[in-house]
Amino acid sequence: MIVARLDHALQEIAHMSRAEIQERWAKLTGRPVPRLSVAMLRLALGYEIQARAKGGLSRTTRQQLGGSGDVPPRAMPLAPGLRLVREWQGKVHVVTVDDAGAIHWNGQCWKSLSEVARTITGTRWSGPAFFGLKPRKAAA
Repeated sequence: MIVARLDHALQEIAHMSRAEIQERWAKLTGRPVPRLSVAMLRLALGYEIQARAKGGLSRTTRQQLGGSGDVPPRAMPLAPGLRLVREWQGKVHVVTVDDAGAIHWNGQCWKSLSEVARTITGTRWSGPAFFGLKPRKAAA
């Protein structure tokens, strides 16, 4: 029964307007609505709904992502099935890692996340930093 309600709640998001998503976000989280595109707001709201229904991330994972606590932030391994989502200049980019560890974006297989990041931005980026897997280094 809980799974059916969760599925229904997630399906509803696909048909909500920006205003409806923002209202639902504020009501659900009690936090200000992030300044994101509608597509990214849909993903963020979907995550919040699922986290509340299923318990969210483990303490260790939260520390790794937030960079606080006992576990230092570090690059996360590219595990099979990993799905990375990044918004860049109003467009959402989704990278997936297949069972063999190959990186896929935009219908093609890529050698590295950095290669994908450079193609998306047109500049030299660390792929793990671009996709939020490790902190960006400040320019020297």
